[in-house]
Amino acid sequence: MSLDVSPALLEQAERGEVDEAAFVDCVRKSLPYAWGMISSLVAQLKVDGGEFADNQTPPPDEQARGQLLRALASDAIRGSLERHFGVRLAFQNCHRVAVFPLDSAVDDRLGRFTSIRGQLLNQSPELRDC
Repeated sequence: MSLDVSPALLEQAERGEVDEAAFVDCVRKSLPYAWGMISSLVAQLKVDGGEFADNQTPPPDEQARGQLLRALASDAIRGSLERHFGVRLAFQNCHRVAVFPLDSAVDDRLGRFTSIRGQLLNQSPELRDC
């Protein structure tokens, strides 16, 4: 199970629509490593500006790596995080998370980051089994 869903949030889902803020809070509590990584990148982007901010340091352990995978592989989680933080997320190699502003001026850079070429250039023997 990827999220620690409270009985109240589960009941809300069973009744119908879920409050996205409550869902985002569930993600924050359930996936603290992923939340912290994305939060720090959003803060870095706001402070430094530029086209994007990214992390190139592998997670400290498999639990942390799993959190990143769950957060970014789930359309619901990823979409909620993008809306919450007001960014677009990109992901490579089980650890390289990037945040891009919601600005069409960076579309080319986002395209290069998420391209086949970008993926291939971000390979290394150390990350083969990530």
